[in-house]
Amino acid sequence: MIVVLAVALSGAIGGGVGTAQAEEQSTAHERQLLFYNHSYGVLDRETADAIEHSAYLRDFANFQVRTTSGADGQTWTGRYLMGRETYLELLGVGDIAGQDGTLGSAGLGLSTERAGDMATVTERLKGEGVPEPVTFLQTRDFGDGVPVPWFDAVLTTTEYDAFGAWAMEYRPEYFADPRGRTEPASFPGDVGRERYLSDDYRTRLMRDVTAVHLAVTEGDLADTVPLLRAGGFAVRNLPGGGGGVVAEHGGTTIRLDVVPREQAGLRQVDMSLNGPAKTRHVEQLGHSTLTVGPGSHAVWTFAPNGVR
Repeated sequence: MIVVLAVALSGAIGGGVGTAQAEEQSTAHERQLLFYNHSYGVLDRETADAIEHSAYLRDFANFQVRTTSGADGQTWTGRYLMGRETYLELLGVGDIAGQDGTLGSAGLGLSTERAGDMATVTERLKGEGVPEPVTFLQTRDFGDGVPVPWFDAVLTTTEYDAFGAWAMEYRPEYFADPRGRTEPASFPGDVGRERYLSDDYRTRLMRDVTAVHLAVTEGDLADTVPLLRAGGFAVRNLPGGGGGVVAEHGGTTIRLDVVPREQAGLRQVDMSLNGPAKTRHVEQLGHSTLTVGPGSHAVWTFAPNGVR
């Protein structure tokens, strides 16, 4: 899901947060409100095409290629690996218009599991140095020209270099629409990731995203850390003084390294498997390498902006 462009089109105005230097260990909030939902990366065309046409990925994961229509007529084409609670979204250059479709652009969606937690996250952001969080509603058009409310979202800013993170809470209208193929609620107020995603992952190897590593600019990192902290992640600085951070809690580890804009982008995704792979399999997909097994783990590495 791409959300930053939707905010720009709707006329929201925000300034860079520019405040965040992660503490060595952040445990400011006891209850985890946000969890890794998905991340996306914009890859070179050779890699994106290799992923789109890979026969192996269709056996490895619940794999989909689709074009989505969001708010204000915004459309994007993604290649999706869908797990039990988490997923990965991969785009090629130009698969979405504007800044979001440039090489090395990336994003991170963090979602709530219980209805109403978004309001708490938004309030927490004010205590994290974001006095005016940017909120908006994302919609989805299933092809009939009638937008359905999809999720509420909040960002720290609408200004970014190449990376944006947002918090999101799925809307009851979306769960009520049969075209979304969502599952019944497991408890009152269930707006969780497992309910949103189908159980088709069970017939494939991939289960979930366990870690994601992205390279971002210093300014984009500064705008992201308050959201991570407000969501309940424990955020610590990477050793060596390079300015990067690791965010933990909530099941998926998020690593953000600081780099110049031309080096920004998706670097690595770690995934759990539904069962152990007996042997090691290496799949070369353009300028990326997916290594599956041995054991119940897979690692997908991406060359910096298409350079081997």
